[in-house]
Parts: sequence; C-alpha cells; structure tokens
Amino acid sequence: MDQKENLNFTRQGYSYLGKLFDMHFTPTARTVFIPFAFSAVAALAQQTTAPATTASDMGRIEITSGRDNDTQQRRESTASKIVIGREEIERQGDANLGEILKRMPGITLGGAPGRGGGIRMRGLSQGYTQILLDGQRVPPGFSVESLTPEMIERVEIYRAPTAETGAQAIAGTINIITREGRKGMPTELKVGSSFQGGYASPSASLVKYHDADKWTANYTLSVNRYAAPDRSENDLTRVDNLGTTVRHRVSDSHYDREGMNATARLQLKGDPGETFTLMPFVALSQGKTPGTMQATETLNGTAVANSPATANSENKNHFAVARLNGQWRRKLSTDSSMEWKFNVGGWNSHNEFQQTSTNSSLIPGVTENSHVQDRSANLSGKYTNVMGGGHQWVSGAETESVRRTQSVVGTYIVGPSMSGSANYQASSMRYAVYSQDEWQLTPHWATHLGARYEGLTTEGNTSAGDVTNRNSVFTPLMHAMWRPDPDSRDQVRMSLTRSFKTPTMPTLLARRVYTRDDNTPTNPDVSGNPNLKPEIATGLDIAVERYLPQGGVLSASAFHRRVQNLIRNVTTRESNGRWLSSPQNISEAITEGIELEAKFRMDQWITDAPHIDLRNNLSFYRSRVLSIMGPDNRLDQQPSMTANLGADYRLKSAPLTIGGNINYNPGYNTRLSAEQLTTISQKRVMDVYGLWRVDGSTAWRLTLSNLNPLNYNTGSVYSGNGVTENSRTSNRSWTNVQILLEKKL
Repeated sequence: MDQKENLNFTRQGYSYLGKLFDMHFTPTARTVFIPFAFSAVAALAQQTTAPATTASDMGRIEITSGRDNDTQQRRESTASKIVIGREEIERQGDANLGEILKRMPGITLGGAPGRGGGIRMRGLSQGYTQILLDGQRVPPGFSVESLTPEMIERVEIYRAPTAETGAQAIAGTINIITREGRKGMPTELKVGSSFQGGYASPSASLVKYHDADKWTANYTLSVNRYAAPDRSENDLTRVDNLGTTVRHRVSDSHYDREGMNATARLQLKGDPGETFTLMPFVALSQGKTPGTMQATETLNGTAVANSPATANSENKNHFAVARLNGQWRRKLSTDSSMEWKFNVGGWNSHNEFQQTSTNSSLIPGVTENSHVQDRSANLSGKYTNVMGGGHQWVSGAETESVRRTQSVVGTYIVGPSMSGSANYQASSMRYAVYSQDEWQLTPHWATHLGARYEGLTTEGNTSAGDVTNRNSVFTPLMHAMWRPDPDSRDQVRMSLTRSFKTPTMPTLLARRVYTRDDNTPTNPDVSGNPNLKPEIATGLDIAVERYLPQGGVLSASAFHRRVQNLIRNVTTRESNGRWLSSPQNISEAITEGIELEAKFRMDQWITDAPHIDLRNNLSFYRSRVLSIMGPDNRLDQQPSMTANLGADYRLKSAPLTIGGNINYNPGYNTRLSAEQLTTISQKRVMDVYGLWRVDGSTAWRLTLSNLNPLNYNTGSVYSGNGVTENSRTSNRSWTNVQILLEKKL
C-alpha cells in the first residue's frame, strides 16, 4: 500500500467513526470534539506524508525505550489492550493507582476530586470492571488502593474480554502486574511528605533487588501516615403529611491513618524452561476519624424543639490483608507449556463508630461495631500449544472458594431507640473452563476466538434464614485485527463478545443493614436479594489505530453493549413506614460510546519544536435503561463524556522535567426510577509536577494535585408514596502538595 492509499484508508476509518459520532451526540459535544480531532488528523497527515522510512531505520526506532515496548505490546495484541509500563508510572509520581489510571482513555474515578475512589471503565459503575492482580481475580473486599505505584511493574487494560482473562468484564479488565525481579537493578528509595488542608502525610518506600544464577528476587516496602480534613454540608427538604421540613447539617472531621504495605517476588529457575515464582503481599492499617456535626431544622417555617443541635463522633478502624500468589511454569516441549497458579489469603476489617448528640431527633445517637473477615483460595491451570505459522492455542480451568463472616451490631437512637444487626456467614464457589485460539491467518488478518463457561454458587446463613444462589454463564468471544499493509502502522480492530456481571455476595444475601440516620426515601435501610440473576451483555467493538515512531499512537474506537437482567436498587416503603432499598433485575439497558486518543511527541510533527510529550483523550458515552422513561434514564454513575489533556517537557538547559494533566467530567442527572432522580456535579482536576535530577541517582519531585479545587456536590430527589424529598450534599476538596526525594543506591 503506497502513501496515498494509506492516507485514504486512515481517512475512511476516521470518517466511519465520525458518522457514528454525529448520529449519537449533540452539537455541543461535537463542538468539543472538533479541536481534538483537528489536531490528531493534522498530525496524522504530516506523519503520512513524511518521507518513507527504510526497513533498517524502522528497526532502529521501533524499540528505543520502555514506552516504545509498551506501545509495541499494544500493537501486537489481537485483543484490544493498553499497556502502562514502569517508565510512564514513574514519570508522574502519583500517590496511588487511581491517579495513574485516571489519565487513560475511558477511565474515571468515583468520589470527590483529588480523593481517589472506585475505578471505572467506559463510564460504567465500579462493578462492571474486572480487576486482576498478576492475572488472578482480586478477592471480594480487596482494595487496589492498598497497592502503591512503587509495587507495580505495569498495568494492562483490556477493553473487551478474552477467554483467558475472564468474561466478567462488561466494561473491561484491568490487570495489575507487581514488580518483577531483574539482574543488576539498583535499590530505589523514596522519602517525602504531602500536605493537604493543613495536615501532613509523610511516606517512605524501598524497592530492593537480589539476584543469583538460579534465582532473582525483589521486595517493596512502603510505610505512610495519611491525614486529611473532611467537610460536608447537607440540606434536606421534605414535604409530607406533616408539612414542609427543612434541615441543614454541617459535618467537620479529619482522618488519621497509619499503614504499611509490603510485596515481594521470588523467582526460582529449575530445568531449562521451568520457573517457580512466589509473590506474597501484606497490608496493615489503622485509623481514626473524630468529628463534629451541627444541625438546624424547621417544620412549616418554625424551628423544632432543641434546634440547633450538636454531636460528637469518632470512628476507629483496623484493617489487615495477607495474600500469597504462586506460579509454576514448565515447558513440556519445544511447542507446548503448562502453567499453574494459586492464590491463598484473606483480610480482616474491624470498625467502631460512636456518635453522641444533644438532640437525637435532629442528629441520631449511634453505637455500632462491625467485623468482617474474608478467606479465599483459588487454583488455575493453563496449557499452551504454539503450532507455528502464528497459531497458538490456549486452554485452562479455574476454581475459587471464598468464605466470609460479617458481624454488625448497632444501637440507633432515631425517635424510639432501636437496635439492629447484619450478621451472616457465607461462602461462594466459582469454577470456570475456557479455550481460545489465536491465529495469524494471513499477513493482513489475525483472529482471536475463544469460549468460556463459568459457574458460581453462593450460600449464606443470615438472620433471615439460609440463602442459596446458583448461576452459570457461557460466553463466546471473537476478536479480529486487519492490517491493510503488513508493513504499515495502520490497523483496524473488531470484537464481538458476550460478557457478564454477577451479583456480589452482599447483594445476594437478604440481611438488612439499618441506616445510621433518619430513615427516609433518600436514606433508606438496605437489604440484599437472593433471587438476583447475572447481568448479561452482548458487545461490539471497533477501533482504527495508527502507531507512530517513539511510542506514539492515534486511535479512535466505538463500542456498543446491550445488557440484559440489569440490576438496580429499588426504594420502597414498608407497611411499618420504614424505607428499604434492595437490588432487583429490572430490564434491559443499552450503552454505547466513542473513545479518541492522541499520544505523540511534538517534535515529530514540527521541526525544532520543544521536546514535549502530549497525551490527550476524549470519550463520549450514551446509555438508556429501557424500562425507565427519559430523559436522564442512563446507567448509574455514567457521565456523558470524559476528557484528559496532559503534557510533559524536559528542558534542555537544565536537568528539569515539568508536566501536568487536566481531567474533566461534566455533571449529570440519573433517573433511577419513576420516583427517584440522583445528581452528580462536574469534576475537574488539574495536576502539575516538576522533577529536578540532581545527578544520575538523585532527584527531587514537587507535585501539586487538584489545583483550584471544586466542591463535589451530589443529590437525590424522591417523589412518591405521599412524600417529596430533596437531599443535597456538598463535599469540600483541597489541593494536595507533595515533596519527594527519589534516590537510587
């Protein structure tokens, strides 16, 4: 394919995606898109019309850094995959995994700006994204926030499921690979502190390597103390048979936590083609949150008795997790190999909360103790056969067992004093078998065909009685990649998949959790539902990609998912007057979107331009729940768009690298039912950093996160059953300043 044909192909691909965009999105969205698309197309045109590179030249520039290797892995994978390597992780100096991922296309974080939160892909809520640790599913309750960036070698992001990684990934899969042992690597030491809202959070980490002829080892130790303020304001207006109630509450608290994380990797080499790897992980933390609250309330314009009221509270928590991952790999022949993996461990969480109030009708008095314990183990085996000619067949099986014990005892003084509990013991057994075939059919076409069968049985013993739930899902999967010219940098990806989302253990168990506050339609009790079925999604993905020298990429992708058996929390009023929210399979839903990415170095396009690395992505989403009338009948917590604009610049006149990133999500409303609507405000997070290299082994880093912070506002409106209630909460956020010394010994 010559340059003219190559350019025409690229234009046709982007034109197709542009038509999809025009069909699905508003004029305002298209206006936002135009500058992004123009810059990407301009760069593409310049790259296409540039002088042809010889084969020998291409060999010199394809593999020049870790970043180039990351891009090469992405390019060669038949299934759509983004790789974030060690070089990119180190560049930004992020404090946690969420901060690393939020800059990637289609990934958002829940919660207040600058405070982290649940990791989400393609605008879907947290449960739609599968999280793996070293290729194995993280157990229920395990928080990836307990992993520090120093512990991570790379992160792999799959936009569509594969048989091997698992199909419980309607939005996608994130696979976190812990640090790998290498020979000759120096010891890495980082010491510093961050400052937020007048509180200091010191931290230190150490990465140590060891090696010998038959083994390599490394370990990472991280200790930290995290402290931060928290301030929220809540306003509630309720109209019922009593009249109009207006309530205002202001909460102030601060959080103190000490923690220690440690991970290691020991790899032993036996006979040729045989390795055994052990990967332990330990995390310990304890913290407390003292706070105060002030409240005022009026009924029909008159202050209620004992208004205003005040309260003091304290929350203490302890958390511990320990896991051991193992991997044994043996080459059976020149063409085949066998791999076994195991994972055992568990976690404990203990929480004590106490709140005393001058007026329990305005601010409830609460005493609550909870303890949750998880134990899990899994075992998997995989057989790989390389048959030559770009043909590889993989088959495997997995089994996982989880046992959970939860004890919650509380006294809630809301009107008449009452006690509640949410105690249960439960276990789940998951098993799966899969097979997949990757085949380079021709120099132009590569396919990835697979199928997976997965079953899940959950059993529980609760105060409501014994509960048993059994589900199974069969998921065929197909991926294809087309290169119009085997030697070109252009390619098209296509995927047709079936994926699913199983109900979590808490949502299946019919135990009741009482609210710590007034029981209202916007603050109800919560109960599980043992009759839930898995959500099943049929998906279609298509992407057009161009790979640039020195790790650059231009990409435009579109996706469509149709979800059956959608699970949504439904709020009802019981005969005793209490409000209860429980999950139900309500209907089908459709979600679709377009994701654009431009990642390149400016001097690739402009002669004598500064050495600035640009990374931009822009995503647009649309969804609708078919059983709920619009507008705003979208899936939970899905914004209409997300955008990232970032750049890094290494000065030539000084050993200084500077960079920054802007992340933006607009505000939106979500209609949960005919009676209830939720609101979430916009999120805009601006981060900048500077890295001063004193010498080859020493550097100072200054990071300013969440510049010009915005309050994070959420709300809920309920109208039905003779009640209209509007609750809105505003959470303040702060700028975080971090100073870090990085040393290689």
